[in-house]
Amino acid sequence: MLTGTLFDAALLAAEHEMTAFHPVNHGGGADFYRQVLLAPLTAAIADLEVRPDIRIRGTFEGGDWLATTGHLAGRFVAPLFGIPATGRTTFVRFGRFDRLRPGAGVGEPGSIVETLLIIDLPALMVEAGCWPLGPPLGPSPVAAGPLGHDGLLPGDDIELGRQSLKLVEDMIAGLKRFDGKNLATTDMRKTWTDDFWWYGPVPIGTFQGLAAYEVGHQGPFLRAFPDRVGGNHRARIAQGRFVASTGWPSMTATHLGGDWLGLAPTGRPITMRIMDWWACVGGRLSENWVMIDIPELLLQMDVDLFARMAVLARR
Repeated sequence: MLTGTLFDAALLAAEHEMTAFHPVNHGGGADFYRQVLLAPLTAAIADLEVRPDIRIRGTFEGGDWLATTGHLAGRFVAPLFGIPATGRTTFVRFGRFDRLRPGAGVGEPGSIVETLLIIDLPALMVEAGCWPLGPPLGPSPVAAGPLGHDGLLPGDDIELGRQSLKLVEDMIAGLKRFDGKNLATTDMRKTWTDDFWWYGPVPIGTFQGLAAYEVGHQGPFLRAFPDRVGGNHRARIAQGRFVASTGWPSMTATHLGGDWLGLAPTGRPITMRIMDWWACVGGRLSENWVMIDIPELLLQMDVDLFARMAVLARR
């Protein structure tokens, strides 16, 4: 089922390198890609389909990038990285940034020289009933594609792309103004629509509108990691009304604040692998799809999510 899709190994260049979610992490070449990523996926999810919702292309610091997010869909029939199968249909989110060979066309054999990839494995743990931490902060329905269904290579309006990218940069600058106490100091009302949608990874969840977002994600997150610093971006691109950004890691911080995901502060320094896609409408951000490698983040906080999950799965 993966032939002719973004996950087709035929698209990889001979020198391909992949940096992926924990426990796949890092490796090079088509054999690594097939054996460590594709073989477990296709064994676990029968009739696997790749269903992209957003795909944009752009250049960043000399690299030609393709940024895609959507779902992997099929029947979860065998364990995946130790996560017990449910036997039921699943839609699990993925985020992927591919650096293309200069001048290569999208979907051209041998076109991809580097891949950054996150798959929302905690969502499968919740589905399988073996999520080993506190209750998720918010609900996690199947994340919708962009309103308008126009996220796949949405045209080359260069000026609109510049405006969209500036809007994201303005929003990020507002986050840096947080005073540690009052969330209003982030100035989110200046850059987001009143009823925006924020699609976070499990166990953070999905929220609509500023009030729900502040309670469900922004407040707990900023209190947990008050000294966070962003940067180290591998790509930040825009195409039309869509923007995508990733860093590896995107953020450094210290786990200083209370009870995030049911965990007491550890005082540990951490980094975060993060991917974002945004949609803009009328000069405001209207939707945000976020991927975080939660298992790798928690491992830095001395929480081995897979080991804890395995204990639950044996009961």
